[in-house]
Amino acid sequence: MLLRGTDRAALAVALVDRLRRAGLPTGLTEAGDLVHALDVSPPLTVGALYWTARVALVRRQPDLAVFDEVFAAVFADAPPLPLTRASGPLVARRDDVHVPVPAQAGDPADGGGLPWATLPPAVAPADPTDSALATPERRPSALAALAELPFEDLDASQTDQLGEALRATLTRWPTRRTRRQAADPSGRRIALRPTIARARRTAWEPVALVRERPIRRPRRAVLLCDVSESMRAQATAYLHLMRAFTLVADAEVFAFATTLTRLTPALRHTSATEAVARAGTLVTDRFGGTRIATNISAVLNSHHGNALRGALVIVASDGWDSDPADQMDAAMARLRRRAHRILWLNPRAGAPGFIPSVAGMAAALPYCDRLLPAATFHDLTRAAHLLQEVGG
Repeated sequence: MLLRGTDRAALAVALVDRLRRAGLPTGLTEAGDLVHALDVSPPLTVGALYWTARVALVRRQPDLAVFDEVFAAVFADAPPLPLTRASGPLVARRDDVHVPVPAQAGDPADGGGLPWATLPPAVAPADPTDSALATPERRPSALAALAELPFEDLDASQTDQLGEALRATLTRWPTRRTRRQAADPSGRRIALRPTIARARRTAWEPVALVRERPIRRPRRAVLLCDVSESMRAQATAYLHLMRAFTLVADAEVFAFATTLTRLTPALRHTSATEAVARAGTLVTDRFGGTRIATNISAVLNSHHGNALRGALVIVASDGWDSDPADQMDAAMARLRRRAHRILWLNPRAGAPGFIPSVAGMAAALPYCDRLLPAATFHDLTRAAHLLQEVGG
């Protein structure tokens, strides 16, 4: 990602300030549009950043030449950009234009008194500099910057803060339609037994119709998290994601390396730090080998296997498995027949040119509905919102 770890708000404000000095009429509205555009669609190349900034900041065709020259000056070391053909001298905007009044007697100034109107600058003018565009040290949101850092660059306190922020973003969980019915005046279906029971009062004439509708319940969710040695950097962050789903969706949570461990009771603790600490104590084979296929089969064969029926299953792993690929194929085929959706979170899926060539990941991929990147807390937040939509 081009702007990974960069404060987008500070970048937008600094770029708008450069454009204003060059004469382009931009303000807070345009800066806000640019920040929102960078958050919705982070640019991967300088060319994509150019078009995002141009759409957000330029309102008139005559201003394209000014924008192109400022952008090229800021990103001078970038490859050639698709700039416009418009050319012309830059016309600086004067903010102190006023109409002088005739001189008054006793005025020290020659030929003019006070202006009718003066537009003072909002802030003191900055010292002229020829340095490149710089990002201020102070950032408006520390969590927003930390959320884009890899998990291995975060300490324990930062991970706990981002885990609480991730939990706060999950406020709802999708529901599913069940076969049970409940009385509801707005229902489309007529409930026969209650209607006949009421007809006894009116000589068996169904005067009062009782209507019903299907009962909706939260979609079940089952999470399987890999805590082996290859997932050491991601294990704690994934436990925070699992805790969020445990509290919001009442999900069943399992951790696995060489054996399977149920973490649902431990992760229901109100304190994120205490919940993750309890979960780490329960997992005895943490940071060891990996047996993904064996542990998926263990969940299917246990008494928790019924929780997989019609459930949203999330597997968080890099796909490195010591079990044979055909065993993974058989386990995922059984899971596919029982689950509603299967989503796989892979910390390496967001890397440029990623190809699931690992035997375990390649065998499991045909049975997955989505393969999502999960290398930062920003990726986990996006994945959590997507899971809310898919689970409906």
